[in-house]
Amino acid sequence: MSARVVYSLICLGGFANPKDSDMRQVIEFLVRVALLAFICFIFWWASDTPLSTGMNLSIIVGGVLLTFPVVWLGRQILDKQPTIGRAVWVTTFVHFGLSFTFGVPFVRAITTHQDWSGWVLPVPSVIGLVLVIITGAAFLLVVVNLALKGFGAPSFIALSRKLAVDWLYAWTRNPMVLAGLAFFLSLGIWFQSVLFLLWVLILFAPALLFFVKVYEERELEIRFGASYLEYRSRTPMLFPRRPKR
Repeated sequence: MSARVVYSLICLGGFANPKDSDMRQVIEFLVRVALLAFICFIFWWASDTPLSTGMNLSIIVGGVLLTFPVVWLGRQILDKQPTIGRAVWVTTFVHFGLSFTFGVPFVRAITTHQDWSGWVLPVPSVIGLVLVIITGAAFLLVVVNLALKGFGAPSFIALSRKLAVDWLYAWTRNPMVLAGLAFFLSLGIWFQSVLFLLWVLILFAPALLFFVKVYEERELEIRFGASYLEYRSRTPMLFPRRPKR
C-alpha cells in the first residue's frame, strides 16, 4: 500500500461528508480486514523463519525501539487536525505500525527464547506457568470488559465506540496494558529467562507506556472529549486504585 493511498484514506476519514458515513464504515472495515490479514501473515513468517543471531537480535531490540518514532509521528499527524474522523484513521495506521514494532519482536522473543544466553532465573518453571494462566485469564477478562462496556476490541481490530469506565476500567485506565505486561513477565518466569524479563522491563514496557501516554490518551481525548478528561482525572493511569464513590 503506497503512501499516497494511505494519505488518501486518512483524508477520507477526516474530511468526508457526514452523508458518506456508511461508505466510510465499509471502507474502514475493509481496510482493517486487509491490514489484519497482512499482520497475521507477518506473524506467521516471524514465528516460522530461521534467522541469524544478529538479525534476530535486531528485530527483538531494534523493532521495539522503532515504537518511539512511530508514536511521535502519529501524534504529530493527529495534532495537525484533531477531528474524530482523522483520529480513527490515524489510529488505525498507528496500530498497524505498532503491530510490527511490538508484535513481531514479541513473536521472535517467544519463539527463540531458548537460544538466549544469559542468567537462568532460579524459580521453578511451574510457578511461571501458573502465573501465565492467571495473567492470561486476566487479560481475556479485560478484553471481555472492553467488548461489553466499550463496544471495542484490542488494537486496530475495532476501536471502542463508547468510553469504557466500568468494572476493571473503574480501577485503572489501562487494565489491558497492566494485564499484558503481567502476562509477559509471567512468560519470562516460566522460561526461567532473566534476559527475557529484562527485555520486557527495560525495553518493551517503556515503549508501550510511551505509546499510551503520548498517543493513546490524546486520541481518546479527541474522540470522547470532556467525558474522557473527567474519567482521566479520577482514575489512575496504570496501577489500580479503589474507585471513588
